[in-house]
Parts: sequence; structure tokens; C-alpha cells
Amino acid sequence: MRANSSRRAVLAAVAAAPVMAAGVSAAPAPAEAASERPLVIAHRGASHYAPENTMAAFDLAMDLRSDLVETDVQRTKDGVLVLVHDTDLKRTTNIEQRYPGRRSYAVKDTTWAEIKTLDAGSWKAAKYRGERIPTLSSLVRRVKERRSGLLLELKSPSLYPGIEQQIDRIFRASGFVSYGRATGKVQVQSFDFTSMKRYHAIDPWMPVGLLGRPYRWELDDLTWADQVNPNYLASDATYVRDLHAQGFVSYTWTVNDEIGMNMVLDRGHDGIITNRPDLAHSVLLTRG
Repeated sequence: MRANSSRRAVLAAVAAAPVMAAGVSAAPAPAEAASERPLVIAHRGASHYAPENTMAAFDLAMDLRSDLVETDVQRTKDGVLVLVHDTDLKRTTNIEQRYPGRRSYAVKDTTWAEIKTLDAGSWKAAKYRGERIPTLSSLVRRVKERRSGLLLELKSPSLYPGIEQQIDRIFRASGFVSYGRATGKVQVQSFDFTSMKRYHAIDPWMPVGLLGRPYRWELDDLTWADQVNPNYLASDATYVRDLHAQGFVSYTWTVNDEIGMNMVLDRGHDGIITNRPDLAHSVLLTRG
């Protein structure tokens, strides 16, 4: 699935497939809108309501019928792929209390045995005390079980040589590559364009996204990519039209209010990356 042919194929596959949450029946989108409806992408899960990048946030995102769950992947000191945004663990866990006086609280300097003991939920609300940092493998299993989708951001991949191959191995071992090819609902992205070019070389069929806003003159050299995903304050309708003219999908981030959502939809973006997937669905419904 290459850039010049992927846009409608990805949108049609994802938008036409209802998410079947545990105990929730999601009504399918109207047939005439299935190939055109912008995607709702849950940023670090439904992170407005639940602690980011935890199973609580991911499950809620799927309950709220998000087309894709977005998350960040990094690697522990002993080689386990974990889902956390910051390159250190201080903001969203109790690592400073649990391991006081350490020289480093970076993900790359912490073992999985240490990370899996951390509380990653209390900072958000007391009811989430005891939420853990998940592994990539655990989320892959959950997404596949629930027939949902994944947009995986490789966070600071230069810190983790070989992480692209490691992700690909996990995806293949779990059947996630074939699941992604069948549904269009498995995608990767990064601010690191070199990393995404490496991923494309490993699996040319995996849709790869470039976070940021490349200059228009740079786009001709990026045709190996499928997506260009800018911050919503850094794009306009003309830029989105230029992306579409060259075959790129464009998701935009992070949009959490009705005014912003309507603005990016007017520009023609193909997906909204948001902490509030329920609000995005409401805005789309209002627009018809």
C-alpha cells in the first residue's frame, strides 16, 4: 500500500469497519460515507478521561469507537517494548518515590522488572491507582481481540537502535501484520523520518507516517511514506490539498475542542488525533 494509492484504501478499510467493544454494539457508518469519513484517533488512548498510555485509556478509547488507538513506544534497558510518551518516567509514574536517588529515570535506563511495579495511574485520579505501563505485545493482543486499530508512534527511535525490526518481529509473531494488511488498521509514525524510511524498507506494506510539516518542496523526496501528520496549528487547507494531490493521508494532532475539530475538518484532514474521541464523534455527527 503505497502513498499514491493508500489514501482512500486506508480510509475505506478503517471507516467501514465498526469497532466491537466488549458489551458495546457500534453502529456501522452509513455506506455512502464509509470511504470518506475522517478517522477518529484516540491520542494515548482516551487520555482526557483516563491516564495516558494505560490499558484503562486504551480500553475506554475502544469503548468510545475510536477508529485507531494512538500510542508511543520505547524500549527498556533490558529490551522490552513499553508504551510511554516521555523519555523519562517521572511525570506519569511514581518512580521517584519507588526508586529515590537514582541518577537516571529514563525509560532506556530502567528494566522491565522495575517498570512493571510502577503506578502509572494515580497522577491522573485516585481511582486509577495501580494502573501499569503496558507492553506493546499486550496492546497488540487487546487491539486484535477487539478488532480495533493502532497508530504506533516510535518515540525518539534514535535512542533505541533496531527498534523498527523489533516492532516488526512482534507484529509478525502475533499475526498483527496480516491483520493490518487485511483491515488497514495498523500504522506507524514518527518525527524521525530516517526511522520511518527504515521501517518502510523492513515492511513496504506497512503505512508509515511522518509527524510534522515538511516543506512542499520536500514532499517529492518523501514518496515512500503514506502519511504527513502535522500539528493542527501548523497546517492550512492549501497544504492539505497539496498533500492529497501527492497521495498522502493527513492526520492532525492534538485537537480537543469543537472549534478546533471543525477547523481541521474544514481543511480536509483525513483524521483527528484527539484526547476526546467521544467529542470528535459528536462533531462528525453534527456535520452530517
